[in-house]
Amino acid sequence: MNVRLAHGLDAAPRSTPVPAVVALGANLGERAETLAAAVDELRRLTLTSDVRVSHPIETVAVTLDGEDEDAPRYLNAVAVLQTRLSPAELLASLHRIEARHGRVRRERWGDRTLDLDLIAYGDEMIDRDDLVVPHPRAHEREFVLAPWVQIDPDAEIPGRGRVADLLAGLRGSDR
Repeated sequence: MNVRLAHGLDAAPRSTPVPAVVALGANLGERAETLAAAVDELRRLTLTSDVRVSHPIETVAVTLDGEDEDAPRYLNAVAVLQTRLSPAELLASLHRIEARHGRVRRERWGDRTLDLDLIAYGDEMIDRDDLVVPHPRAHEREFVLAPWVQIDPDAEIPGRGRVADLLAGLRGSDR
């Protein structure tokens, strides 16, 4: 992968806003209420504005072993926002929101009260131990692509292509 580190990755706020995409998911507890509360917190983030959110969709849980029909089902949504926060500070903010909603990181791809993933940050391509953007599996996740295309039909994943085309490919259609 050609890596172009974001300008000011860990630096002070940017002078102009950058579009960012955040995937939201929950499969434990009061899922709809948790997602709504997380969206409210996204809207209150410092240096962040114009938060638009898809309608939630319900999906089967995806684990390390694939789809698990027996696990609690997820509610998933996508938020598109404008932010002057650096990518690292936005990610830290997402982790703080998760923690306030009881997220515990015990098991990779385990059940969770809230999952917030930074999917894209402008057209930046970042590959660090603590942050990879665009999210490395977003292009193969219908639960990310379907809600994202709902609110931004012309969206693109840097290095991967149009979200609508990626979604059509996953669904096996010729759209």
